[in-house]
Amino acid sequence: MKDQNCGYCVGGAPLAAFGIKICDLNVSQLILFKEQSHPGRCIVAYKDHVSEIVNISEEERNAFFADVDRAARAIHAAFHPDKLNYGAYGDTGCHLHMHLVPKYKDGYEWGGVFAMNPGEKYLTDEEYAEMIGKIKANLK
Repeated sequence: MKDQNCGYCVGGAPLAAFGIKICDLNVSQLILFKEQSHPGRCIVAYKDHVSEIVNISEEERNAFFADVDRAARAIHAAFHPDKLNYGAYGDTGCHLHMHLVPKYKDGYEWGGVFAMNPGEKYLTDEEYAEMIGKIKANLK
């Protein structure tokens, strides 16, 4: 099921407003969050437009979390964060997804809750491509 108003579902301009698709995973897609105050921040978005983890089968839930794990391992290998925070939100954008937010002891917001979109650090197309290359090279 797809929602024509959802960036995760339709891609294109709605997705480009906040992210860049890196690749498809088993039951989800991996997206680089454009705002990079936390280097390596990504989103793992479930393949279908469902709101809650309870809306999918146990098998699909396990596959979704396996995708989250795969993305997390790639982020750790590529960027070596001191901690990776996981956030699942969606009060208004009701599409099951998880933010993977690398935190660095000498970096932005260490020790606090991350801002959803601080709007402070955007990269060049070349820098996004380099970051995506590092993530893809570490996806196992």
